[in-house]
Amino acid sequence: MAMHKLVLSQSLMIISGCVFLQLYPLEAAPELSLVRSLPGFEGTFPSKHYSGYVTLEGIPPKNLFYYFAVSEKDPVRDPVVLWLNGGPGCSSFDGFVYEHGPFNFEAAKEEGGLPVLHLNPYSWSKVASIIYLDSPVGVGFSYSVNTSNYVNGDLQTAAETHLFLLKWFEQFPEFTANPFYIAGESYAGIYVPTLASDIVKGIKAGIKPIINFKGYMVGNGVCDPEFDGSALVPFAHGMGLISDNMFKEAEVLCKGNYHKFISIDCQQILYKIFMVLDELNIYDILEPCFHSREADDVANGNTTLLPQSFKQLGSTGRPLAVRKRMFGRAWPFRAPVEDGIIPSWPQLMRKVIVPCMDDVQATIWLNNDAVREAIHANPESGNWSLCVSLLYIHDAGSMISYHKNLTSSGYRVLIYSGDHDMCVPFTGTQAWTQSLGYEVVDEWRPWKSNGQIAGFIQEYSNDFTFLTVKGAGHTVPEYKPRESLDFFSRWLERKQI
Repeated sequence: MAMHKLVLSQSLMIISGCVFLQLYPLEAAPELSLVRSLPGFEGTFPSKHYSGYVTLEGIPPKNLFYYFAVSEKDPVRDPVVLWLNGGPGCSSFDGFVYEHGPFNFEAAKEEGGLPVLHLNPYSWSKVASIIYLDSPVGVGFSYSVNTSNYVNGDLQTAAETHLFLLKWFEQFPEFTANPFYIAGESYAGIYVPTLASDIVKGIKAGIKPIINFKGYMVGNGVCDPEFDGSALVPFAHGMGLISDNMFKEAEVLCKGNYHKFISIDCQQILYKIFMVLDELNIYDILEPCFHSREADDVANGNTTLLPQSFKQLGSTGRPLAVRKRMFGRAWPFRAPVEDGIIPSWPQLMRKVIVPCMDDVQATIWLNNDAVREAIHANPESGNWSLCVSLLYIHDAGSMISYHKNLTSSGYRVLIYSGDHDMCVPFTGTQAWTQSLGYEVVDEWRPWKSNGQIAGFIQEYSNDFTFLTVKGAGHTVPEYKPRESLDFFSRWLERKQI
C-alpha cells in the first residue's frame, strides 16, 4: 500500500526587498515513492525508479498513478518525457511493459509464476527520464472512491493532467529545469496536443512551478476526422490490398471523400472494400491474426473451447482480426474519431470477440500483491486491466488548430507513423501534416538506423517533422525498438535523424 506523509518543501520569496522562507506541503516525499525492487527482476536497476500517486483535490479527490524511470544517462540534464497511451481508457503500463519501458517481460517458466524481467537495451529511459501516467482517473491504477468521477472528456483530461504535472514537479523540484516533452500514441493524438495547449496557457499565466516545456511527439495518432477518415482507401490501394478497379470506382463514387458516405453507391463500394480487408490485422497488415479453430467456433456461436475470460463476455459476434496483446491498445477498429461519446474496448467486446488477445503477462504481473506493494499501488484502485470502460466524450474537435497554434508558438513537434498500420494509416497523417502549409526545409528522404534504411522523413519550418518507420505497425516501439530509440534520442538531442 502506498505510504503518504506531509512533507514541507521550502523556497525563497522576496517581498518589498525582504527575504522570507516559504513553506508549502508536498503530498508524498519522493523517497517514499522510491521503487527498491520488483518481483520478477533480479539485478540492479539501471537508474532510480519512483511510483505512486498524485492526488487532485475534490470531493472525493482523484488519485492519478505514475511510474517514473529516471534517465540512465544524465538525469540532471536529460529531458523529462511524459508518456501517454490511448484508448481512451488504456493504461500507460502498456508502453512500460510492451514498448519502451526499462524491462522486457518473459513469460513465467511454470504455471502460476510471475513473468521474468530483463533489462531492455532499447528502453527510452536510456536517454530521458520517463513518466508513465495512468490517465484519466479510472484507468490502470488511477482511481477515485466515487466511480462517478470516471466520466471524462478531452478538455477535462487535459486540465487534470496539467494539474498532475504541476503537483508532480512540486514533488520532484530537481527536474523543473530539465527540458520537458510529452509523447504518446493512438488516441493520445488527442491527449498530447490538448495537454500541450493547457501547459502553454499555464506558462503564459505564470502558474508555478513553471514547466520547461519544449515540445511533443505523437505516434500513429488520431488528429482530424476528415484526414483520418479518408486515409484507409488510398493506403489499402498503395499497399496492394485492393485492386486498381476498386480504387478507381471508389474515387469516382465517393469523390475522394471516404469519411462521409455521400451516396448509396459510395457506401456500397466502401462496404465492398472493407469486406476485402476484413480479416487483415488492422494494427499491422504484415502480422498474422492468429485465426484458429477456436476463433471459427466463436464465429459460429460455440464458446465451449474458449477460456473462461472470453465466455464471460457473452459475445457471439464475429472474431475481430487483431494481433496478440491488442486489447484496446489502439483506437478501436479504424480511425476517424468523431465528436461525442466514444465506445470503449470493453463495450465493443459485447459485440465482437478478440480470440487472439494476449495481455496475460502484464495482467498477471500488475495484479500480483507483491508487485503492487513494490510500486505503491493502492488496493482501492481495484484489479488492474489494460483498458477499462469509461464514459468518455471527444469534445476537443480536430487537432489541426492545436498543432498550428503550438508550432507557431515555437514548440518542437515530431509526428511519426508505423507505415504498416491500417488503424491510423500514415497516408492520413502525411496529408494533414502537409495541410499545415509549412515550408519544406528537408525534403522527403530516408533515415537510417544500424546502417539500414529505417523509414522516411520530411522536415518543415517551425521545427515540425513527419517521420515514418518502415515495417512498423500501430505501436511503433513494440515493432521496431532499436529504430524507435534511435529517432527518439536523436530528436531529443536535436541531432539529424
